[in-house]
Amino acid sequence: MKIAIGSDHAGYELKVLVGEALTDWGHEVLDLGAKDATTSVDYPDFGAAVGSAVASKQVDLGVAVCGSGIGISIAANKVPGVRAALVHDVTSAHLAREHNHANVLCFGSRLIGSVVAVEALRAWLDATPGEGRHLQRIDKLSALDSVASEGK
Repeated sequence: MKIAIGSDHAGYELKVLVGEALTDWGHEVLDLGAKDATTSVDYPDFGAAVGSAVASKQVDLGVAVCGSGIGISIAANKVPGVRAALVHDVTSAHLAREHNHANVLCFGSRLIGSVVAVEALRAWLDATPGEGRHLQRIDKLSALDSVASEGK
């Protein structure tokens, strides 16, 4: 699987760790930045970059990291077709993929430890997007993308 990763400076170290785990597990990683933990950069740029890579099908999935995870998840979710989920543990990661078909996983580097983040990443990747009642809800989310696009 090809997975885009991106972060601001606050999420840089966790992004690197996530990229290494993905590579170790046999995935191809597209690193969209940031380039270091010291140069201040803006999380919306990286959330949008990861979201755009996923929405355009340049990659299969994405992972985005900032200090809290909140800003970068908001930015990624502004891209039509993206379902970015900010998660804090294995359970929320698994449910994000299974129930919500999340195609971008978001972490707050200041709020989640590296061990939990890697475990959550594994749970997200291993989860199977649910069918049945979940598809009806995913269709409703997709319809919101269309409404947002029409307003532009």
